[in-house]
Amino acid sequence: MTTDDASLIETDWLTLPELVEVLGEPLGRVRRLLDDLHLVGSRRDGVFKVPAVFIVDGEPLSSLRGTVFALHDAGFTDDEAIDWLLAPEDTIGVAPIEALRAGRKSEVRRVARTLA
Repeated sequence: MTTDDASLIETDWLTLPELVEVLGEPLGRVRRLLDDLHLVGSRRDGVFKVPAVFIVDGEPLSSLRGTVFALHDAGFTDDEAIDWLLAPEDTIGVAPIEALRAGRKSEVRRVARTLA
């Protein structure tokens, strides 16, 4: 289940050093946020990056973690989860990440759970 990059919403992609700067946290803490799925990233253009839309006001989007768990439970890899979050979703009307940022966590997770 891969999505054409052209269909993904526009977002900057942050490298680990950029995440350290944006989050104001040491690299070890940033890696822990990734390990604990507070953030999720993937290799893009050969470099590990995280979509900037996953960060709000200098913090990981709080509703992201549970949504990533729901996607993993549905069998998604990190790459597939990121692509799903960034691609328009007909049942939601917008890309899931946009719905999460608008506070529509329950709706996004309900759709994510149906994907298994």
